[in-house]
Amino acid sequence: MRIRLPLSSLVIASVIGVFALPGIGLSGVGDVAAEEFSYSAFNGTDLTGWRVIGCEAGVESGNLVIQAGDGLVVSEHRHRDFVFQWECKPRLQEGYDSGVYFRCELPTDRPFPGQYQINLREKQQGKLLLKGVESKNLAKPNQWNTFKLTAVGSKASLEINGKPAWETDQIEALDGYIAIQVEVPGGGQYEFRNLRITEKNYQSLFDGETLDNWAVVGKPEASCWSVDDGCIRCNGMKGNWLRSAKQFADFNLRLQYKLEEGGNSGVYIRVPESGNHHGKDAGIEVQVLDDAAERYKKLKSYQYSASLYAIAEATERAARPAGQWNSLEINCQGDDYTIHQNGVLVVKADLESHPKLGERLKEGFFGLQNHSTNVWYRNLRIGDAIGGAIAK
Repeated sequence: MRIRLPLSSLVIASVIGVFALPGIGLSGVGDVAAEEFSYSAFNGTDLTGWRVIGCEAGVESGNLVIQAGDGLVVSEHRHRDFVFQWECKPRLQEGYDSGVYFRCELPTDRPFPGQYQINLREKQQGKLLLKGVESKNLAKPNQWNTFKLTAVGSKASLEINGKPAWETDQIEALDGYIAIQVEVPGGGQYEFRNLRITEKNYQSLFDGETLDNWAVVGKPEASCWSVDDGCIRCNGMKGNWLRSAKQFADFNLRLQYKLEEGGNSGVYIRVPESGNHHGKDAGIEVQVLDDAAERYKKLKSYQYSASLYAIAEATERAARPAGQWNSLEINCQGDDYTIHQNGVLVVKADLESHPKLGERLKEGFFGLQNHSTNVWYRNLRIGDAIGGAIAK
């Protein structure tokens, strides 16, 4: 997006870069299955990466704390094959109760999903509430316990404090959310820490240390892009943009970004080598923008954050304020596009609803746009498209 406006002052915020699998090289999406991407799912400061639905939760002394109500703390992304690790401890000495759901759907007429739940109730910690699955009670009462859940295809297993508790091959749902149950009226005052998710069949697009696997495009003397505290950063200087070393067709792309006040950038998808993202035989720009900035209050609807620029507008303004991290998930399969921002579905587009998509390329490079403002990117990874892209 090109808007000729003066720069605003930089909002300085701390950047916490969390990456795994350094040095992974790029390959076609067909080779993604050999990789995995691991990251901290809780930063100890705020609830970035999670949505709080129907209840209250917060951060106290560096721990995620269930505080009030009946509801869920839900991952912003759906997860297919994964490993989820966490530690938790009840605040009550007796009568405590909570749980962890996986591959679940969000409930519409009740506070909790129907399945699959790992119980954290007193004397039942770690038990899978699924008929026919026997569980060993390995949790220590009223203490911090470590859990490791692995789900691959129809199989799932749990370790408690490093020892096998149960395993099953009865998991019918192949993807869904990870969610912490909040059930404070029933004794669910729990603390969580050291949450970590490993997404299987995803590969890193950034090693957290170098710009290897990216090409700097534009004036060679420009120095707009660098690695800053584990993030890819554009420093606001006018100049070049970044292009991925490889091209991709159908994919599921996940990343986090942060903008300065009045910041402006974009994620190019399926662009040609030139980076063209406008009109016929071009790729597409997914807008990255500080929507709340005064300078942008009169833009066209398709110019706001997470929109397919000039094609499909984001139906909801889900961007967080400048200086905070946002998540972006872009799913492309043929002419079907879905975009989630901070866990909210904001774009759902196909040829029927947006015929102009038929003019755009079906394969190309990724790019990070330089719009002469400060922007940070981290946790960039790619997996196979979630099919079909319009489905969820």
